[in-house]
Amino acid sequence: MSTEPETTEDAEPGTPTGGAQTEGAEETGSDAAGSGDVSKAEGSEGDAADAGDVSEAEAELRAQRLERERIEQRKAGKKAPIEAGTKLSGTAADLLAAVRAVESGEKPAAAVFAEPEPAPRRSAPEPVRRPQPVAAGAVAASTAPAPAAVQAVRQVLGEGGAPEVLAPQVAAALGEGADELLRADPWQLLRISGVRPEQADGFARALLGAECGPDDERRGRAVTVWLLEQAALAGHTALEMPALLAALAQRGVPDPDSAVQDAIAEGDVLVFQDALEEPGAAPARTEEEGAEEDEERPVRVLVGLERYALAEESLADGLARLVNSVPKQDGSAEDWERAAAAARGSTAELLRAVAAHGLVLHTGGEASLTEPAALLTAAHTLGLRAWAATHGPIGRTRFAALLRRTGHPADPAADQAAALPGQAAETAEATPVAHAPVATVAGLLSGAEGPGRDADGALDLDLLVVLDAPQLDVETAALLTESLPDGARLVLAGDPAVLWSVGPGRVFADLLAARICPQIASRQPDPGPLGELVSGIGVGELNQVEAPGKEVVIVPVRDAGEAVHRTVQLVVDSVPRAIGVPPEQTQVITPGHGGAVGTRALNAALKERLNPGPGRFGGFDPGDRVVHSPVPGRALPGRVVKADAEGLHLVCEGEDVVVPKERVEHTVRHGWALTAHQAVGSRWPAVVVVLPGDAAQALSRPWVYTAFGRADRHLSVVHGVEQALARAVAEVPAKPRTTRLPVLLSPQISG
Repeated sequence: MSTEPETTEDAEPGTPTGGAQTEGAEETGSDAAGSGDVSKAEGSEGDAADAGDVSEAEAELRAQRLERERIEQRKAGKKAPIEAGTKLSGTAADLLAAVRAVESGEKPAAAVFAEPEPAPRRSAPEPVRRPQPVAAGAVAASTAPAPAAVQAVRQVLGEGGAPEVLAPQVAAALGEGADELLRADPWQLLRISGVRPEQADGFARALLGAECGPDDERRGRAVTVWLLEQAALAGHTALEMPALLAALAQRGVPDPDSAVQDAIAEGDVLVFQDALEEPGAAPARTEEEGAEEDEERPVRVLVGLERYALAEESLADGLARLVNSVPKQDGSAEDWERAAAAARGSTAELLRAVAAHGLVLHTGGEASLTEPAALLTAAHTLGLRAWAATHGPIGRTRFAALLRRTGHPADPAADQAAALPGQAAETAEATPVAHAPVATVAGLLSGAEGPGRDADGALDLDLLVVLDAPQLDVETAALLTESLPDGARLVLAGDPAVLWSVGPGRVFADLLAARICPQIASRQPDPGPLGELVSGIGVGELNQVEAPGKEVVIVPVRDAGEAVHRTVQLVVDSVPRAIGVPPEQTQVITPGHGGAVGTRALNAALKERLNPGPGRFGGFDPGDRVVHSPVPGRALPGRVVKADAEGLHLVCEGEDVVVPKERVEHTVRHGWALTAHQAVGSRWPAVVVVLPGDAAQALSRPWVYTAFGRADRHLSVVHGVEQALARAVAEVPAKPRTTRLPVLLSPQISG
């Protein structure tokens, strides 16, 4: 199992790629600390100086961090804290002994792996309410490191030969006394995004001299944490013990087992045990037989970071609360049944399931979105405060337009809440978003969009339908469930065949596999040749489809140069002339950022034809098509309006965004060409998917399904991978992710 990011093609600006270099990977360098590559790590010296005037996106990220801290504090009450440097005792000591026993092939003590008794069915408990969103200025004032602290860290970095530009990040990450901590343990530099073990080793050698060695326990602990962070970038919330030990050995840690145990004892990581179900095991056992079999029951020992462990636990708690509680009676059973009877097929099934359950899963492609739309309309008619949340702004706009087409009644309260910030009233009236209860997930959580929060801090709604649910990572999903009031209903809807979230976890897939709540599969197929093509890919078949209207066009190419040339030709000339879709409504998708046919090369070629200019502001000119990534995992397509002393002014789906000049390099890219992860959750009238010959290793069925499925009317495939495309569709499924959510759910969901 790889502990490296599962693919680096999707690394957003400012997102470290961590792992081995692959086609399209962001360059992180492999030299010792002090090399120029380390200076490319996220953030800059200017971030600290300008922290008092942060952007809305930065304020949102910091507010979510505060919310995570609240979750951690609540979860900390479940277990006594482990003081740094002390020995473990009780269950924790037993678990460490069990870890050693499992690794050595011995039988662990049965008591250590005893399963918890299932929790009884319970009514919805009073949730611990999160605080209201914090103002940007207040957050910045409370989190920005003091200038003196930054200067002290800068001095230590200079002594060790590391780039001093990292000082604000180090001071913020290590907190009070960061300079002393860094001097005492130079490998703490690995906590900074983009720094690799070999670079931290060079920094440590410069500071410690002869005392520095590969067997230093400080190095072992730090590399353990770093590997788990890299695993999180690959989508794992934890790693199996054998995989972690093997990765530590590859990184030159002489005694991986001791390194992991030291990290556990110091509280840097957490260890878990999960009982494995044996295929074909008989469910019924006598008491004596059960006691004997429990001792021999196979287990899986996992190691993870507290951050993701707490998020998964919080998510499991929130989902169990929804499943085990009775939804708020905000409409009679007869009213719900009457609404369901007026619908047909899977739409009626969805309405009946939501009427009786607090948590419902809905699966389907683009055509199935009419069913959540019908649900919102029916809920509104019944008097529910119902909202939908999408992954990105393009999806928000499209679903709002769908609601209007399907006859969703206008709601003045929703109009006011959904109005885009900074827009004039007449502009808001012209966009469908202003007339529909639809927000983005990020906007809903930050308070920038949506219904707001009630007096207790919960979202002020009765029903929340989350579209693009496969894009929910464990932290975002935990924040959502924690934000729901008692008696609220949650519907998670999405296409399970698309790429999973950028962040760790596979929440939607885990819930589908756990089968803890009703699952409604839409029976509405996506129409036309494009729908037929994408549906076939979803089941592992790359079919030839009849496309009389040129809905699908294959353009074979021999090399990278021809691929770039034909892509530009399609966007600038062929698609507008033959299909009638202008360049600004055509999106290019390619597997990676780097390489001869990555997003950088394609965007440079497209800019030269569509909006040539000197790139006066960080390589950008007014009119440039861009993608803005305010936080990792979010991609906001937009266009450059102007640049001034404030920064780069963008318009992203009708919303005005100002990116400070020191953040432009890390958070803004040209957007004529995107990766599939940047494009997920959005659709365009025409899409050009570019598959150069060296992209074969990056292809998988979910990638092809996602990329091809972004097209509404026309898909052109610039094809240079020969049989690798069909092989990827037929034989390369999604890479597995290690998560604990199913195990955490099973004892909390009463049967």
